[in-house]
Amino acid sequence: QVQLVESGGGLVQPGGSLRLSCAASGSIFSIHIMGWYRQAPGKQRELVAVITSGGSTNYGDSVKGRFTISRDNAKNTVNLQMNSLKPEDTAVYYCTAVPRVADTVGVWGQGTQVTVSS
Repeated sequence: QVQLVESGGGLVQPGGSLRLSCAASGSIFSIHIMGWYRQAPGKQRELVAVITSGGSTNYGDSVKGRFTISRDNAKNTVNLQMNSLKPEDTAVYYCTAVPRVADTVGVWGQGTQVTVSS
């Protein structure tokens, strides 16, 4: 079973940058989809960005042009470069993975807090 561990969260000032990483373990196979969702207090979990093993990406509207997702298939890691951060980006960010194309249930990491504040 695939396990996901996020790192890189923390406190950053508005306009700053932060880079999140997620490492997958427990599988020797390439993971179909990896990505990030986030959840702020009192709000529903929302898409940040996802990327397939082939490199296709999909971004949430609120982060387009500011965030960039990338992955290293050999290492089964996914990264999220976050630039021009805004206070409304404050949330718990969760790494997610769909290990196989036939999987209907994803795997989730424990989450990492990102706080954008002066």
